[in-house]
Amino acid sequence: MFDKVLIANRGEIAVRIIRACRELGLQTVAVFSEADRNALHVRLADEAYLIGPPPSRESYLQMERILDVARKTKASAIHPGYGFLAERSDFAQACEDSGITFIGPRPSAISAMGDKATARATVIAAGVPVVPGTEDVGNLTNEKLLAAARKIGFPLLIKATAGGGGKGMREVKNIDEMPHLLESARSEALAAFGNGDVYLEKLVEGARHIEFQIMADMDGNTVHLGERECSLQRRHQKLLEEAPSPFIDDDEEFRQRMGEVAVKAAKAVNYLNAGTIEFLVDKDKNFYFLEMNTRLQVEHPITEEVTGIDIVTEQLRIARGRQLSVRQEDVRMQGWAIECRINAEDAHNNFLPSTGYISHHVLPTGPGVRVDTGVFGGFQITPYYDSLVSKLVVKGESRAQAILRMRRALEEYRIVGVKTNIPFHQSILEQARFIAGKFDTRFVEERFSLEEAEGGKETHPEIAAIFATLVAHEQAERSAHIISRGKRDTSNWKWVSRWERMNR
Repeated sequence: MFDKVLIANRGEIAVRIIRACRELGLQTVAVFSEADRNALHVRLADEAYLIGPPPSRESYLQMERILDVARKTKASAIHPGYGFLAERSDFAQACEDSGITFIGPRPSAISAMGDKATARATVIAAGVPVVPGTEDVGNLTNEKLLAAARKIGFPLLIKATAGGGGKGMREVKNIDEMPHLLESARSEALAAFGNGDVYLEKLVEGARHIEFQIMADMDGNTVHLGERECSLQRRHQKLLEEAPSPFIDDDEEFRQRMGEVAVKAAKAVNYLNAGTIEFLVDKDKNFYFLEMNTRLQVEHPITEEVTGIDIVTEQLRIARGRQLSVRQEDVRMQGWAIECRINAEDAHNNFLPSTGYISHHVLPTGPGVRVDTGVFGGFQITPYYDSLVSKLVVKGESRAQAILRMRRALEEYRIVGVKTNIPFHQSILEQARFIAGKFDTRFVEERFSLEEAEGGKETHPEIAAIFATLVAHEQAERSAHIISRGKRDTSNWKWVSRWERMNR
């Protein structure tokens, strides 16, 4: 049992966890780097301690320094959030060795699922379907991989065994490309993860990325909270997520079948706390285990919105030895939720990171709108951490209403001082393929151009037919609103000028 929690993270997720702790009456301890002295999570926590210079390897990745703060403040639990130390089994083990509760899975589960080759072998043994690929675990030589590639067939993917986020991943179209792509993948994996081991997977073309949220308590109860659609990605980084998936929608039998497999995969490693099972799904509804994220996901709010279950609160309850507050038969997905990741990136300049001070930050509000953020007016976006400014989440009674609501929220959202990817999200929400739910993981990179979208040049007859079908099935009034182009009423410069005149 614990009554004080150290949050080993920063930004919006640290704020999210602090708020959950406060609602449960738990004391909070924040840690921060020199770049985050004035951060929101530092201001909100009951106590806050400096842990080092801005680079994360000298601050947020310093395990012993964070444990020292926990001992000094008598924080008897640590929540790692996501990123940084969240999926480090050695950190979870160090917490356990220090008598500190790690709010997450056991170290053995993190190890088993953290190594992708081991994870494949583990879930295969449990009867979970996986994408065809190499079945040996770790330390595969180039000669073995070339032989396996001929057997698996092309196209295929080289993937880092310790990987994630697309690092160490290469698409291979033929055997001639294999040798140099193996070398570059190994080199990138070694630099990113300190482990150059790679393995092979068959490339599932036209696949969708659909994941299931699972929760498990210490009494062996494991449930899934339904799916999230995460196919809209750029360079394997998710940009927009929604729940439920438009591909599954009202096919409850398919949802439960996938969910049962997700629970089976989690039980294969005796999983505890919150986790996510990621699948690739082809057009015929064949699905394959991709990987398991042994932590809280960035996109967890959309599951919270459609199920009404506070996942962070559940994490804290489970870590305190409580049973899950819901049984599988209690879980219902109601309505539709969409999340846009608002990043400080120049969407018109190849998503180049944008740094500097946010001079104005005016959040959208109103019915069905939620914003999880760690920034405010006057906050500095630095080059040291990821570019996530906030998570804009909306919920509607239907997908159509959620799309309309997100378009309205994006129009209201004002971030002045740095460039953001808001124009990208606005363009995506106007795409006929997105509205019709007809997209896959390659959509953004192969069939979407921001410049063409803003110029209104998309005129493919198939898209027009999809659009017409959608309109026929939606309420006439709402569909009419969906196809009308959303317009931001003024530029940020005009908005600032108006703001200054009003406040004179």
